Amino acid sequence: MGSDVADAVDVRLGARLAELRAERGWSLGELAERSGVSRSTLSRAERAEISPTASLLNRLCGVYGRTMSQLLSEVEEEPALLVRVADQAIWEDKASGFVRRSVSPPHPGMRGELVEGRLAAGADIAYDRPPVPGLEQHIWVLAGTLAVTAQDVEHRLDVGDCLRLRVWGPTRFRCPGPEDVRYALAVVRS
Repeated sequence: MGSDVADAVDVRLGARLAELRAERGWSLGELAERSGVSRSTLSRAERAEISPTASLLNRLCGVYGRTMSQLLSEVEEEPALLVRVADQAIWEDKASGFVRRSVSPPHPGMRGELVEGRLAAGADIAYDRPPVPGLEQHIWVLAGTLAVTAQDVEHRLDVGDCLRLRVWGPTRFRCPGPEDVRYALAVVRS
């Protein structure tokens, strides 16, 4: 993904985050208290001075009651019924080595979505809470190995393995290597 495209997404994402905060009438301080993210980081993300990390977006999605795909789709154009691979939204967290492709863009009337995740060998992402409590996830490994920790249990998934769980608390996605991991994530909201 080119840097111009990434920058444009960050600008639209920052504007949407500012809109969501304004819709609730919250100050940056109030949002910082609710999310556990510093005011300065929130301000910089809203002004697109930084590209938000997966962890930061997860915290904000939790506060706003959205999945990450819902939030990212809100900064895209009108969702279509058919999305060609070249038009699927890609978001990258360069700090953690995580690349996320929205395979099926969410729609307000739909409860399920499909995401492709890629983690570089050695990448380790921890989420302190789900964006929506009780979120159902199906994680299917397409290449490499993925270690998923949920409810204090680590599950090692190899090619073809699928883990189904409801997410209530912290989770961790780790690529132990030696190669990158690619997986499909089906997310179902209740």
